[in-house]
Parts: sequence; structure tokens; C-alpha cells
Amino acid sequence: MSRRLRFLASFILVLFILVAAQSSYVQFFHAQSLDNSSLNPRVSEASTLYARGEIVASDGTILAQSVPAKGLYPWQRLYPLGSLTSGVIGFSSPSYGVWGLEAQYNSYLSAHAQPPQSLAQLLAPSSSADTLNLTIEPALQKIAQNALAGRDGAAVVLDPRTGAVLAMYSNPNYDPAPLESQYFSVAKKAWKIYTTKDANGFPPLGLVATQQTFPPGSTFKVITTAAAVVGRPDLVTKAYPVKAFARLPSSNKLLYNSGFSACGGTVAQMLPASCDPGYALLGMDIGGPLMSATANSFGYNETPPLDLPGTVGSFFPAASVFSNDIPQLAYSSIGQQNVRATALQDALVAAAIANGGVEMSPHLMAFITSADGSVIKRFKNSVWKNPLTSIQASQIVPLMQNVVRFGTAAGIFLPQDDVAAKTGTAQTGNSAKNTDDWMIAFAPALHPTVAIAVVVPFQAVSAFGSTVAGPIVKCLVEGALALQKGLAPHGTSTTCPN
Repeated sequence: MSRRLRFLASFILVLFILVAAQSSYVQFFHAQSLDNSSLNPRVSEASTLYARGEIVASDGTILAQSVPAKGLYPWQRLYPLGSLTSGVIGFSSPSYGVWGLEAQYNSYLSAHAQPPQSLAQLLAPSSSADTLNLTIEPALQKIAQNALAGRDGAAVVLDPRTGAVLAMYSNPNYDPAPLESQYFSVAKKAWKIYTTKDANGFPPLGLVATQQTFPPGSTFKVITTAAAVVGRPDLVTKAYPVKAFARLPSSNKLLYNSGFSACGGTVAQMLPASCDPGYALLGMDIGGPLMSATANSFGYNETPPLDLPGTVGSFFPAASVFSNDIPQLAYSSIGQQNVRATALQDALVAAAIANGGVEMSPHLMAFITSADGSVIKRFKNSVWKNPLTSIQASQIVPLMQNVVRFGTAAGIFLPQDDVAAKTGTAQTGNSAKNTDDWMIAFAPALHPTVAIAVVVPFQAVSAFGSTVAGPIVKCLVEGALALQKGLAPHGTSTTCPN
């Protein structure tokens, strides 16, 4: 009997130790995440019982604020620009908690104890919320919204020198106002609509720019070019045969050029023309290990360090995948097959080339101020990736300029804007709507201050990156450059809607 009692006592002691260890683990390592979790009822309750801090755009426009309310709660959250910025701002709902930047910076935006400035404040501590100041330019958000014209897709605009996100707009999106309702029935009805996928499979609450991936198509040829420049410079000047197709080894497949036109030559000739068979041969010559390594060096297969929940990584196959499947390497080298990218990742690729091979960490927060206006936190610019040297990047810039001068993006941009770009038209396999249309760009090409990626998925077979994404990028380039000069950000009145 005593042996059984000792066993039972030991078992109970082990259980007690496990409970104590779990309790300590939660309190010391998970306390902050649990405090800020949108599933924590205290978070949603605090958003209505106390005023939250403002969220402010780079031009001073208020994007989120708390105002006195009459009803169940003393405060209600307002979003003056509604769906124009909801994708990044998110919401702070009494029914569904916090999301987006409201969640990312919840500890600052929630009312919290302030450092005492006097003996009186030491004896009676005061509480207030901080103000979140963003890098977002509302004018560029509006240009993207107008240019997308209701079509599903995304536009990302970066400052390549710092990684600052100047615009990040997606369709579909949502109006956060119903989620702020003090009546659960109103919020519940909106939630059901916002979490229902549209015809293309995108829920309005999801941000296409950071949460959806697509085949990047020929925009990926910039990375294939970079792989040659970095590891096989001899291939940059190799002349590939001028043909309408490439024969793939160990396969009876023929990889045809778009429109079945013949193309070939050196990289300098093939990138502006976006030659599919030539780049397929180039990718096979480069080889799987170098192609995979170069894609990874730009950030593929990692999640970009953007200060926004829900951001996903892009995908390029591991080198081992190609060892027994060379045809897949051919297709992957032109951004097809299993390659997938977000609009954010493609914007980062453009920004890396623009910034001399240095890929800065993307960010939405510029700085945070306390109730007295003093800056308590400022984003510190940092390098995320360094895929190229400045000399290597400088070899790619003129090739992308030639895409605009006489290649697939010819005739789109104003000559004085000196744009470097790459188009992309990825086949999705859907017979009715089977192209994802892309463009990446930066400007001015020799001293870039803006880098852009636009994707408009599920377009008709007759559509191209140049014809669908190109006009959107044009308007964003003109708007961004105009803002930097202190001018109206409308672009040309004849081609860019106001």
C-alpha cells in the first residue's frame, strides 16, 4: 500500500510541476502576446471604454481615431478614408477585436500608463494612448484605387532607399465602419460578407498585396538575369538561338514564346523583348542550385519583415526539385510552373535593383508619438537582403530601361520620368481567364526614389502585363514623382483618373 501511495504522490508532484511550469511559461513568455491578442476580450472592450490613439498618414491625414459615442460604449472608432486604407489599417471592433496595424501596434494605440512628469502624476498616474504615424501617402492610395477600377489586384509602392511603404492598396477590400458598430448584429452581418470569398477566391478582409501569391511570369526574368550576372557572367553574353520555341530535355514539350514569335540573342536582347524560350534555355544553363540560391537571396521562401499581420512569403522550388526535372527549371526560370510571388515581394525585387542591390526592410510605421507630441519610437531603416553588389545591379538597370525604351513596356511612360521596368504575363491554366498580369518598375532609373509592383490576376487570354498593369504603374510613377516635387499627384489628366 505504501508503495502505491508513494507512486501516487510522485505522480501528483509531477503534475504540479507541469502546471507550475506551464503557468510560468505563459506569464513570462506569452503574457504580451496574450494581452494584445484580438481574441482577448479585454482588448476589444478597452477599444470602446477608452479612447485609442490616432493613426495618421504621412501627409497628416487622420486614418483612424476614437470619438465620443452615445450608446453601449463611451467611445467609437472611426476610419475617415474607409476602404481606401482598410487593408493596412485594419479595425478595432468591440465584436471582433483588432486587426491590421490596429493589432500590430495595439500596445501603443491602447490607453496605457504614461511616465510621471510630476509628483501629482506619480501619486495619481495618468493614462493615454500614443499616435501611430505612417509612411502611407493617401494620394497614391487613391491613384491605385482609381486605376484598378474595381478589378481584383494589388499595387505596392516603396521608397527603395528606405523600404518605406508609400502605398499598399488591394481589391477586394472592405469598409470597416460596420465592424465598429456597438450592435453585434450589425457587425456580424458585415463579418459574414467580409469573410466570404469573391469569384476569384479572395475574401475582402484579406490583403491581396501581402496575403495572396501568383505566378510572377516574366517579371521573374529579372531574378534569372541576376543569377547569370552573379554566378555565370559568361552566360550574359551568350547568344541563344532565335526561335519561336525551345526544346526541353527529357521531354517532348516545346516551350513557345508569347504569340509564337521567334526571339533569341543575348540577355541584353532577350530581356527587353521578354523572350520566353531564350530565358528558359538561360535558366537551364544557370542550373537549379544557382537559380534557387538567387531567388532566396531576394527573399523568396521567407516572409518579408513587414510590420503587418498576415504577411506571407513567396515560393521558388528548392534546387533538389530540379535534379530530375529540368523542364520544370525551364518554366520556373520564366516565373511559371510552381513559382509564386506576392505583390510585396515583386516590389522588393524592383526596389533591390533600384537601390544598388540592397533590399531594405519594408515598413509602414514611420514613428510613434506620445500624448505630449514627443517621439517615443522611430523606425530604424535596416537591410533585409543584399542579393547584388552595386556593380552587378548596375548591369541590370539599363536592361530594364530598354524594356521601356523599345521592349514590352514601350510607349507607356513619359520619357522625362526615366522609368526602368519589366512586364509579366503569367498563364494560370484557366481557359476563361488565364493570365495574371504584372509589372514592376522604378524611377528615375539612375537615381531611383520609387519602386512599384502591380498585379491584376485572372485576366482574359488577350490581356498582357503591359496593357493591364502598365497603365496603373504609369499613374503611380507620375503621382509619386509629382508628390516628391511638391506637385499635385494626378499624373497626366488624359490617362490617369483623378
